[in-house]
Amino acid sequence: MYCIKCECIPVQKKRRIIARVQCRNIKNECPKLTCDEPVLLPGRCCKSCPGDLNTDIVQDLPAQLTSEEEERSLKHFGTLLTGRTSQSLHRDNSNPTSAYNSAYNYLATGRFSFHRKNLYYSFYLSASTPRPRSIQFVDGSGSILEEQVIDPIGGAYQNATGKLCGVWRRVPRDYRKLLREERLHVSFIWEPSSSLTGQVSRYRALSSEQFSSLLEPTMGVDRSLMSGAGATAIVSASSASTPSIHVSLVFNGLFLPNDVADVPLIVQLEHQEKDYVVLTEEIVVKKPSNELNFGEIRSALSGTDLRLLTRGKLSISIMSRKDPQALRLAGTVGPRATCDIYQTLLLSETPSAASGLAWAFLDRIGALRYGVQLMGLEEESPLVTLVDEGGKRRTELEDLTPSLINGLANGSLDRPGPRLLQPLFNEELSVVAASHLGSVLRGRLLERPVADARDTAAPVLLRRSTKEPTYPGPVGLIWTAVDLDCSLHYELELAGFPSSSQEPQTFRLYLETMPLLAQGAPVARRLLEEFTGYTLEGSVTGLSPMELYRIESGIGFLEVTDKQATHVLKAPFKARAPFSCLPHYADNDIASVVAYNLQPPRSDIDTGACFHETRFYEEGMQWTSSADPCLMCHCYRGLARCDAMPCPTVSCPLGKQLKQPMPGHCCPICAAPATVETNTTIKSNITRGCTLAGQYHLAGSSWHPYLPPVGFDICAICVCDAVTLEVKCPRVQCPPLECDEKIAFRPDKKACCRQCPVTTPRSNTTTTALSDIAHLPRDQALPSTRRTAEEILSSGGCKYPLGGPYENGMEWHPRVHSHGEMKCVKCRCKNGEVRCDRKRCPRSLCNSIAHQMKRGEYVADVDDCCTAQCRRARRHHRNNHHPASRHSVTPRELS
Repeated sequence: MYCIKCECIPVQKKRRIIARVQCRNIKNECPKLTCDEPVLLPGRCCKSCPGDLNTDIVQDLPAQLTSEEEERSLKHFGTLLTGRTSQSLHRDNSNPTSAYNSAYNYLATGRFSFHRKNLYYSFYLSASTPRPRSIQFVDGSGSILEEQVIDPIGGAYQNATGKLCGVWRRVPRDYRKLLREERLHVSFIWEPSSSLTGQVSRYRALSSEQFSSLLEPTMGVDRSLMSGAGATAIVSASSASTPSIHVSLVFNGLFLPNDVADVPLIVQLEHQEKDYVVLTEEIVVKKPSNELNFGEIRSALSGTDLRLLTRGKLSISIMSRKDPQALRLAGTVGPRATCDIYQTLLLSETPSAASGLAWAFLDRIGALRYGVQLMGLEEESPLVTLVDEGGKRRTELEDLTPSLINGLANGSLDRPGPRLLQPLFNEELSVVAASHLGSVLRGRLLERPVADARDTAAPVLLRRSTKEPTYPGPVGLIWTAVDLDCSLHYELELAGFPSSSQEPQTFRLYLETMPLLAQGAPVARRLLEEFTGYTLEGSVTGLSPMELYRIESGIGFLEVTDKQATHVLKAPFKARAPFSCLPHYADNDIASVVAYNLQPPRSDIDTGACFHETRFYEEGMQWTSSADPCLMCHCYRGLARCDAMPCPTVSCPLGKQLKQPMPGHCCPICAAPATVETNTTIKSNITRGCTLAGQYHLAGSSWHPYLPPVGFDICAICVCDAVTLEVKCPRVQCPPLECDEKIAFRPDKKACCRQCPVTTPRSNTTTTALSDIAHLPRDQALPSTRRTAEEILSSGGCKYPLGGPYENGMEWHPRVHSHGEMKCVKCRCKNGEVRCDRKRCPRSLCNSIAHQMKRGEYVADVDDCCTAQCRRARRHHRNNHHPASRHSVTPRELS
């Protein structure tokens, strides 16, 4: 919509800046044309005359800087936060004192770096300054542009370095303009009445900063004059043929009331332990300011003093020349205040499946902490060294091999010295792992900003699952962390991928979480991001508590694939998550669930999976219990249900029944004639069988089919034919009743057929025979009563979809697999036609039942069909005001 111009305008609301979109139509602002037939070119709002290339959209969007140009223009910013620098934003009181601001004498200094639309910040706090609760970025009028809560604990990097690190991601364009014009301020908030504010300014000396110092008032100074004072020093040194030092100072509070112009100050560099002065220089402040003043010194330095500087043995002080005891600031020179870490991927210089990574940073005492991980060189005993590759010749500086154990090297160099720090700062320091067999891994340590993900113990190495030697071979490293809002942050770097074209490659980053002990548990797999290039910084929100628990437990996986999925890098990882983000129980704590009979864990990914006996099963699955092989289980609506396996009646005598020789087969089978003669036939029968619904059954065995979620269907018997290995599952054919249906009953709940009550004494033999007939399927009836289907149909029998065929004149209750026997429906076979009718209950019986229900009396189950039918008829009459009519049921409706 080229004729619509939209702007994201800031709107102030209670000291906070919120965004609002404002759009307008600019078509009416198009210039008038003189030609007869103007044309509308693609991508334009206004028409133009043919050949006129200058006519464009009125008030088109302004030209924007590229990301590279913008990053170059937003470098080297710093700030000093003292009580005096906080005065500019307190419009209501031009002289803020500690009377209303308890943080007036707190002190901090910060560094800022803009990278990929993100503003990274780093701070040093004085020893008497606690970590703030939040940090705010404000404009000149005090309106809050961004506010972030500070983690009171901090991460691994912050605790090791004593710094405060963070990032303001996706800084809007208008706020980047405030930064560029030095109109952005930063505030630390401890309490509503306790805060510090400083202006974010461009410090040119930050481009070469190697060491930093935070200066505060010393013991014995005049507190009334030095209240709210502080300073920061930006220090760089050169270890060339003539060692030298450069110090840039930002300070306040070193002036007497009558100091108006050309005030001399003394800058000293001193040895802390031996109490001697390394150098003394004088600077002159032409026009002193109450908020910020600037000065710098340059001086030659001996090699010994330079080594003391790199080891944190020197301190810097700045004092008034007129009264050095009353006006004096001092602080130790240590590692620079910027939160940075050096990392690299170790690539093979020969065809190999080996890979690795390395990282390093300077801690609060100036020691170089490092970590190296190697994979694929475990059997070659490699040597790991730090090499200076800045000159014409590669110089080996340090041997890290003594700390290498099982492919991991972690340690620190307490006295690095300028010989090691100079190439590190210049990104010319490499990590080399070489073995006597010729394998070489190499990578150069490059500086990276620290925030969120990199504020952890170590990165994770992503490598291929295959061990085919390649050159150089794709590899990756990734940092991960979970913040207070339960968001997962990640920073990824890849290397070694073949570049087949000029266009950057496209990759996908996946997250997988799975339980460690619960076999078959549902795996959560999600696409985190699709990106181009070899670096990625991002975050994901909305992770479930169970996923975060699995990540913290180290059973999460990260996977990187290219667009064609020809290269796959994968590795397990773990990240500490806040306690408030974790669930109340863990689904991989299987031992506690089994031992204490706790509620089995449910799937948190809405898959309906069931947990049973230390593992998960998908919805609809059926399996044999591992604890009891005669229990069949199934998963139904997220719950596991198990039923004991009933054994059907076999037709052979007890003496010819054999227990099945395979575990999990609980029912006996009839022994074939050949089985008694040789063992060869027995072994062959064990290997032969039928498969039904994923369950294996031996040849000649019979069983009741398992039909989840109902369970075992004892009214059907499946048989595995010993010869053809075919499975047939005929249903039990109930004999016709010789008594009135009203007095027939079921001997137990699992019986398939109803029986008549015994009125006359019968022999045990007759009763047993009838009982056996009632439980036998129709095609396994006694030989004297067996008729073929053709004979039944030829004599007027009926076909029926739910059983049959049935003899002419036979009556029965139909059976439906989902409901069982329909006791209230009776079907009749007459001359080849089947008619099914629902039983009709007399109105007098319904009135009697209704009267009993109205009075709250117990309704006797004289007739289950009439009781249910009368209740339905009563509801139907109440809703529609007409009696229920008799309904005929067709076989098609039943099926």
